[in-house]
Amino acid sequence: METKNILHDIAKRCDGDIYLGVVGPVRSGKSSFIKRFMEMAVIPYIEDKDAKLRAIDELPQSGKGKMIMTVEPKFIPNQAVEMLMDENFKVNVRLVDCVGYVIEGAKGYQDDQGIRYVKTPWYLESIPFDQAAKVGTKKVIQDHSTIGIVITSDGSICDIPGANYNEATDSIVEELLDIDKPFIIIINTKDVNSSACKKEYERLTAKYDVPVLSMDVTNMEEPQIVSLLKDALYEFKISEVRIEVPKWLAMMSNSHWLKQTLDTSLKESLQSIKKFKDVERIGDTISEYDFVDKAYLTGIDTTTSSATLKIEEREGLYNEILEEIIGDKGFDQATFLTFIQELVDIKKEYEGFSNAIRMVKQTGYGYAIPKLDEIELSDPEIIKQGPRYGMKLVSKAGTTYMIKVDIESTFEPIIGSREQAEAFIEYLNSSGNDKQAIFDCDVFGRKLGDLIEEGMYIKLNAIPENASLRLHDILSKIVNKGKSNVIAIVL
Repeated sequence: METKNILHDIAKRCDGDIYLGVVGPVRSGKSSFIKRFMEMAVIPYIEDKDAKLRAIDELPQSGKGKMIMTVEPKFIPNQAVEMLMDENFKVNVRLVDCVGYVIEGAKGYQDDQGIRYVKTPWYLESIPFDQAAKVGTKKVIQDHSTIGIVITSDGSICDIPGANYNEATDSIVEELLDIDKPFIIIINTKDVNSSACKKEYERLTAKYDVPVLSMDVTNMEEPQIVSLLKDALYEFKISEVRIEVPKWLAMMSNSHWLKQTLDTSLKESLQSIKKFKDVERIGDTISEYDFVDKAYLTGIDTTTSSATLKIEEREGLYNEILEEIIGDKGFDQATFLTFIQELVDIKKEYEGFSNAIRMVKQTGYGYAIPKLDEIELSDPEIIKQGPRYGMKLVSKAGTTYMIKVDIESTFEPIIGSREQAEAFIEYLNSSGNDKQAIFDCDVFGRKLGDLIEEGMYIKLNAIPENASLRLHDILSKIVNKGKSNVIAIVL
């Protein structure tokens, strides 16, 4: 990813404005960072020649040693410069060089009368240097920045020990955490592999949940700029996470254990998401499940504050789930094809009855409309009606009528004493609304559910065959003759 691309993404998130507030202790390299950042990431993309020259002229001067160079906050460039990202999108870029927090060993913040007074854009009168640093840091980040850059050091860039930066750095970070804007921390060092740099890196990463990068800001290269901007982008808050799963998994029933496990893990993980970077952490968590091969971030939409997390299943999971659903451990392609063909045949058969079943459930009465290929046609005949002629075509088809009948079956076992009967009833009542527990109850060596089903079956088979035939004839006459009156005598 190029610098221009990442700036484009940040600008989309910030409504076209990229204002970097650079804060930190004095003598940490803030001005050096701004100068190098402008030279590498901003000035090359300024289209207007005059604006480019002004930006170059307004670059800050960095110094060496313990002497403080920045004694008042500065906007660099003084007016935000316009950068062309693409044909239809321009962004405004500006950095703010803030007065640094005072640290022991630095020079230039005191004069003969004590703490030096400096001018700021926020007060008409001059204020003490240390107050200007605190007020400026808050004002710059809160009112004039979209992203904060905290610059500190391990002590290698001048003769001030690294430990002298710690207190000021911590105060600044705590202030930025309260303001609640995205920011990153940069350790300015001459040697990223030095023990001092590694120690400070470990201290900051252990103490704060904020990206920390180590680099020599004076010699910062484009890959490092891209890295720090990407980290800053990932610090923005996120409002939506889109989850991409295999289509077959998305189509599974919500009651299936795999779907439930995935849904539960996602709900638990999503509760901890606040920033873009948290989505990557969720990917690591989801990847720990044995049915997941990997989960990773596939896209970030900064304009909508949304991200997309893709989940890929491990190899062989699809076939395992098919075996589970089909119930055939010897699953292969031939078995699967046979199973699918059976399902297709069942589906075709069921389609003719689905509407009837739905009607029965709603009204207690339903019928299946015959299909065209089930209809038999008689030979057409000429008919005469007065002086006019016509034709007669008779169609016949068997259809299915469904009637909902409430069956009542009574189970009356003789258990023994009254106390035994009461104990059995109390046991059944203790199951509450769990009917399955009642059905699984053992009665005389058999499950209660089996006994109830047996009673229902006896009732269903109690209708004699001649009565069934009469019901068939009666219903046929009602339908075909249009009779609405029925007299039934049941003996």
